[in-house]
Amino acid sequence: MANTYSQVYLQFVFAVKGRQSLINPKYNVELQKYITGIVQNRKQKMLAINNVTDHLHMLVGFGTTISMSDFMEEVKSISSKFINEKGWVHGKFEWQRGYGVFSYSRSQIDNVIHYIQNQQEHHKQKSFKEEYLEFLRKFEIEFDDRYLFEWIENE
Repeated sequence: MANTYSQVYLQFVFAVKGRQSLINPKYNVELQKYITGIVQNRKQKMLAINNVTDHLHMLVGFGTTISMSDFMEEVKSISSKFINEKGWVHGKFEWQRGYGVFSYSRSQIDNVIHYIQNQQEHHKQKSFKEEYLEFLRKFEIEFDDRYLFEWIENE
């Protein structure tokens, strides 16, 4: 759109259905490259992406050409299809319904990129559930436990 400018940085966080540990680390690079391609094809800018076995983080320079909900629907559905076609899991792979999205200022970008790049180390200390609840509280997002991700462990 002519004369439309934006500077929006969004961290998207989404989990494997049931928060199961289904993403084998040997596929991380290929999955991340594939999702980066989806993001770029939607005219958005991938700034950082990383995943562990049960969830994924990505920091995106978000433009004005698509809504967040349409964007996430496409990223999740196209990448799920890719994972299933590759046969990386037994049965059907799905991402959990819903996602978290958190906004940042330009001055915070380096810290967020570092945080995303260090997910494997970070999750040696903290579970995804602990991390996600921490995000919701830090960003002062009101939530109802009934509508959070389906947690398979009893924490």
